[in-house]
Amino acid sequence: MFERWIKQPGSGRRAGGRMRQALRIVMLAVIGHTAGQAEAVVRVLPEMTVTRESGTITGAKAVRADPTLREVLAAFERAERALEKQDLPALMQFYAPGYNYHGLHVDDVERIWGEVFEHYRALSSTHLFSGMKIVQAEDGPRVELTCTGGLYGAEAQSGARVTLDSWFQEVHYLVRDKQGWRFLGNRGDAPRSAPFSSSPHHPLF
Repeated sequence: MFERWIKQPGSGRRAGGRMRQALRIVMLAVIGHTAGQAEAVVRVLPEMTVTRESGTITGAKAVRADPTLREVLAAFERAERALEKQDLPALMQFYAPGYNYHGLHVDDVERIWGEVFEHYRALSSTHLFSGMKIVQAEDGPRVELTCTGGLYGAEAQSGARVTLDSWFQEVHYLVRDKQGWRFLGNRGDAPRSAPFSSSPHHPLF
């Protein structure tokens, strides 16, 4: 799982440091999850930047104070609480009505989550954010959020802790409507079909 992360190209010491930091945190999360600990992690990495039309924000204190970032973090935290409770209706509120991941729509995601809830317990996820770009679209502001993380759970029958999915520097697209920031899709390739047994489940987060 970690080999494909390590092979990703970097851009100097800063990118290398961010990558090592993300890998360390994800590896600790994986160890904790496989050891039976179901603890969610929604975290901003120390070198995260926020880019908007007016410029780029750097520095941990300034980044964490950004109002858009705070709203986006709150949206992920709400989704995580719904995931832990296996509350499908609440979790689906995280997805925008126009969600589209290479032809997979909200109904497809709801079906996959339903199957995950059927076969796994004690679900949790890790989200490590390393960059956010805020853009103005015709229908309002959008966010491009770079994230590294994973989805974990315990098999319902055996109780064994497993990693259901992992991703490295995936770009999440979010859009804001009356209900706040919601998940619109990801950048990257999608499977031709999405049966429960397929991996990875990147459409989910």
